[in-house]
Amino acid sequence: MLRKWEQGDEAVVALWKKMNGWVYDGFETTYKNLGVDFDSLYYESNTYLLGKDVVQIGLDKGVFEKDPDGSVWIDLTDEGLDHKIVLRSDGTAVYMTQDIGTAIQRVKDHDINSMVYTVGNEQDYHFKVLFLILKKLGYDWAENLYHLSYGMVELPSGKMKSREGTVVDADELMEEMTDTAREIAQEQGKLEGMSDADKEDLYKIIGLGALKYFMLKVDPKKSMMFDPKESVDFQGNTGPFIQYTHARIKSILKKSGFEQGDLKVATGLALTDKDAAVIKLLQQYPETIEAAARNYSPALVANYVYELVKEFNSFYQNVPKIVEESNVDMKQFRLLLCFKTAAVIKSACGLLGIEVPEQM
Repeated sequence: MLRKWEQGDEAVVALWKKMNGWVYDGFETTYKNLGVDFDSLYYESNTYLLGKDVVQIGLDKGVFEKDPDGSVWIDLTDEGLDHKIVLRSDGTAVYMTQDIGTAIQRVKDHDINSMVYTVGNEQDYHFKVLFLILKKLGYDWAENLYHLSYGMVELPSGKMKSREGTVVDADELMEEMTDTAREIAQEQGKLEGMSDADKEDLYKIIGLGALKYFMLKVDPKKSMMFDPKESVDFQGNTGPFIQYTHARIKSILKKSGFEQGDLKVATGLALTDKDAAVIKLLQQYPETIEAAARNYSPALVANYVYELVKEFNSFYQNVPKIVEESNVDMKQFRLLLCFKTAAVIKSACGLLGIEVPEQM
């Protein structure tokens, strides 16, 4: 069937298009629910032809070798790997052929000199081979390819396995997270004045925030246990706890009548250790972003914002009520500290793809 598809057989191509349509429609729904979009989409069905052309170039250069049966291989034993097929004996492409073509096309289209492949650690070997092949073919940018090899996600019941049916449907999981957020928020009863539509939007924001944060707070290279119930807890190292703190700060600023443009603060104020601790963490935000980028680890941003939120809550519980502060200069300083903290929380969560509500 693959051979017929590559040859353009009408019936096979029609069936392929129909089935692909179902898949792409499903992808689009899931990505939309997650708040994910893409600048460019590359289909292996288009790039495999380029990959096959490159295989011929590799044969001419002596990078690849053809077996008597017509299949094409590359010998990587000198690099501690093995023989890898890049074209079957019947002339059809394999995954490696398609990935070679896609990599080359991306560089041409976007004038870039590096790429990060975010793919599970089960494909570590594949990407070692791919990067090495591209280097041997003479592409300078191949030196700057990086495989962000993330660990597997397990459930409390064990590892997810498609063959055993122990997988989680992404859309169902998002719906479950939203339902859980709805139950908890309704129990707390702090949504007075919100319309039903706004409440439903909030439940989705909390549910998705819980899901994304729980996944991203773990170093991507490590495997993790995902517990839906634990992730929606409004206490501890969770997305809802961070979102709730942002909403609390926004409430403080609203009650105080703080104006965003009023950023002046007096000097010579007697600050407490709690004031200083929050300031110190706010100063660490730029270097945290740099470290996260350098290490390809959003977990550094996630855990930073949790530490900031934790420190802010300690500050809030240990200083006099900010809104009722009688010292005008001290009140203005602490309101400004609240304002800056909320801004950093929102910025950091934005980098993680997490929305932070104004009210919870």
